[in-house]
Amino acid sequence: MTASPNLPPDVEPVIRAIQDDGIISLTLQFTDVMGIVKAVQIPPRQIETAFRTGIWFDGSSLEGFARVAESDMYLRPDAATYSVLPNTGGKSARLICDVYTPSGDPFAGDPRAVLRRALHMAAEMGYRFTVAPEVEFFLLRTPITLTDLQTHDHAGYFDLGEGESGEVQRAIADALSAMTVQIDSLHHEVGGGQHEIDLTPLDALAMADAIVTARQTIKAVAARYGLIATFMPKPLARVAGSGMHVHQTLYHYESGRNCFAEPSAEYGLSKVGRAFLAGQLAHARGMCAVLAPLVNSYKRLVAGLEAPVYITWAQLNRSALIRVPRLVDGQADMARIELRCIDPSCNPYLAFAVMVRAGLEGILHNMELPSAAEEELYLFNARRRQLPTLPTSLHEAISAMEASALISDTLGLSVFEGFLEAKRMEWNDYILDISAWELRRYLHQY
Repeated sequence: MTASPNLPPDVEPVIRAIQDDGIISLTLQFTDVMGIVKAVQIPPRQIETAFRTGIWFDGSSLEGFARVAESDMYLRPDAATYSVLPNTGGKSARLICDVYTPSGDPFAGDPRAVLRRALHMAAEMGYRFTVAPEVEFFLLRTPITLTDLQTHDHAGYFDLGEGESGEVQRAIADALSAMTVQIDSLHHEVGGGQHEIDLTPLDALAMADAIVTARQTIKAVAARYGLIATFMPKPLARVAGSGMHVHQTLYHYESGRNCFAEPSAEYGLSKVGRAFLAGQLAHARGMCAVLAPLVNSYKRLVAGLEAPVYITWAQLNRSALIRVPRLVDGQADMARIELRCIDPSCNPYLAFAVMVRAGLEGILHNMELPSAAEEELYLFNARRRQLPTLPTSLHEAISAMEASALISDTLGLSVFEGFLEAKRMEWNDYILDISAWELRRYLHQY
């Protein structure tokens, strides 16, 4: 199988690799607006057609993806995302795709296209947006009993994995490596059965692809051990939930210089870095529904368990919404900011898009950064009563998003309306349900 002329130069190595690897089945992946992975299977002989004109699918059948009037969509693979799937005997591979219309234009409702547009704006301003997430998740024993979830282990923060727990961790690390997802570290988190993977910094689009891949891979490895991996933000009551803190940096597009770094400045943060941070604070409420998109997300964003509640920033205070990590001598060029409200259930393409646009808005308007809140935030707020808060429910977050012109412009009409509609339906479904807590609390008392 040899690539035909007029294909992009990065395609021929992929076509050659498919042949050399003996691939007999190709999975073309994409995500819907909610970040759920969808796929179309094709034989290798169809790969040139996929790269040249795309593979057809019906977009109207996917939640929040396309209206019936624009349902004909085409998947075009991104050659950089080729990877042989583990545990398939080396016979299956996947490619992540962009979605196009029949006229050959990028589909505005494709989450990957949303992020590409936001990153293009950053590039026009001379910036490259790089992120490094800390992805947390729980491993639960099966069979699942919803009233009594059992964690895979009862270890704690940074405990050494032994026995099956350590074996599962190593299997996850090996599988991620096979899928070319680069990790800096993998360790046990605070809760029983809770783990964290710190991903190596990447440009935002490549990182969004990596997060989608990591979630799938971790779930697949867990299933091999008879476990369920969940990225639900708060599966267990009264213990810390799972977040996805994201370390962010802007680099100068041509020189590669870290635009946040200024060693002589307070916190080592440059004027650009301070304005970027201020922009994210200013738009925190509007983008919260995208960053923390589930009803369950707001059971994590409560006081007392290091999850942020107040819209403020700090260096040492880990309950702040955005933190500026301390750097040791010789690390000035590693200046970054860490956003802490985001959780691993989000659609990473949409999340990174609203994050970079909010930060760029701060730079464009030269926003002033308020004072850091290094003291205990709950005492700080009680004394001064002036710190704004994040939404306390998905309903409140939806309202804040709906009122945000920046979020609407970032997502585009198709995604903005589709996302809001899906989240309103989720909220309405939730409030119509009667929970076990309500029955325990009220059934006999009243």
